[in-house]
Amino acid sequence: MDIKKINTLGQLKKSGYTSRSVKDEIRANLLKKLVKKENPFPGIMGYEDTVIPDTERALLSRHNILYLGLRGQAKTRMARQMTSLLDEYVPYISGSEINDDPFHPVSPYAIHLINEKGDDTPVSWLHRSDRYGEKLATPDVSVADLIGDIDPIKAANLKLSFADERVLHYGIIPRSNRCIFVINELPDLQARIQVSLFNILEEGDLQIRGFKLRLPLDILFVFTANPEDYTNRGSIVTPLKDRIQSQILTHYPKTVDTALAITQQEAGNIDAQQERVEMSDLIKRLIEQVAFEAREHEMVDKKSGVSARLSISAYENALSAAERRSLITGDVQSQVWLSDLTGIIPSITGKIELLYEGEQEGPYQVAYHLLEKAIRTQFVQYFPSPESAKRKKLKETEVNIYKPITQWFDTGNQLELFNETNDEDKIQLLYKVDGLHALVKKFYHTGNEKEQALLMEFVLHGLAAFSMISKKNLEGKIAFKDLMGSMLDLGEEEEI
Repeated sequence: MDIKKINTLGQLKKSGYTSRSVKDEIRANLLKKLVKKENPFPGIMGYEDTVIPDTERALLSRHNILYLGLRGQAKTRMARQMTSLLDEYVPYISGSEINDDPFHPVSPYAIHLINEKGDDTPVSWLHRSDRYGEKLATPDVSVADLIGDIDPIKAANLKLSFADERVLHYGIIPRSNRCIFVINELPDLQARIQVSLFNILEEGDLQIRGFKLRLPLDILFVFTANPEDYTNRGSIVTPLKDRIQSQILTHYPKTVDTALAITQQEAGNIDAQQERVEMSDLIKRLIEQVAFEAREHEMVDKKSGVSARLSISAYENALSAAERRSLITGDVQSQVWLSDLTGIIPSITGKIELLYEGEQEGPYQVAYHLLEKAIRTQFVQYFPSPESAKRKKLKETEVNIYKPITQWFDTGNQLELFNETNDEDKIQLLYKVDGLHALVKKFYHTGNEKEQALLMEFVLHGLAAFSMISKKNLEGKIAFKDLMGSMLDLGEEEEI
């Protein structure tokens, strides 16, 4: 059907076009995608077996939907992608404020125009990208914002009395007729505002300043809410919740691999930056692990959640920290070292809500602690756990593979890695530690010099995380030394 040739109601009738509701449109187009094995929600990772099937079932049932989950769980993104399930174009009465269906007009304007012009009524076409409405619920949202109000300026210009329906100004919901409409953070709406949605969801009735309008609006409603809001800022009133047919629980990525894929997709990568700086899989996993540790940490408020934006921001900051260092040191090409991860601390502190104990500890100390826990968790994925080596007596078949390294520090040696050391000098410093390169070579003999040096640095951080050696973050450098000597050194900063 060539929509460019259809400009009137008469032409639309002759074309054989059949109108259908938004929910029927979405259902029909979703069925086609499912038959073709197409993913209706591309780019949404980690929901393949949970949220996406639940959403598909809800859409096939023609339900309004409530996404319930913590921040940063792609709730709004899921709703926005539903526009791909709409028809590419739909006709509407030209000039209609509420996208009146030419075959089923509901507004006084459209009904009057069709009665006046009949088949000559002008018709326009609405693209699917224009059929999406969104409103962030805040306590100051009014009924007039959502539903509408009397417009005194319109009444004056048209010389109409306030008793005439033509003086009404439609709110954002009527203007989203034949669209997908999303209300984010629904519990933030005052209870009396939520009540105004009852009839819209069920009967389609609107009441604006005493005008009882019968407008059977055609809308797919999608609501989002954070469980935290139920106690901190408000709640969804029970009758409204009862009218939302499907409540779908969202969640954070369940594996580091899924989280890593999300970060890679969402991070604002700069080509020039990536040409200068490489980031290993090890560093990427450490960054993702920080978010996993934060979601379980006793000092972080679990009800608030830890958004995937933490990992994305941390990834970008880690690249920038390495880029900045390489520019200062003159390295044409470099990699992200573990020492560069101090640069992700601002990404952590701004993305976590602390409990009282965490506030007492301080956001920076908590952030450093999360980084240490991430190193500890990931270390055993690459090397044997140092826990067995810490026991006083090892079994006859066991060998303390970390002993040459810890002995080097026990004899009074220490290693200081300055933040702004060039790569070549840093590698030479790492080779000074007895047994460090041999240990890495034993488990990873195929890596190049920089890859093995990164693993050597990782071993030092890992042994510190397991309290086998001491690590202190000093101004401009990280110092490694033996554990006992560090305890006796009273002049240094507090160990982290």
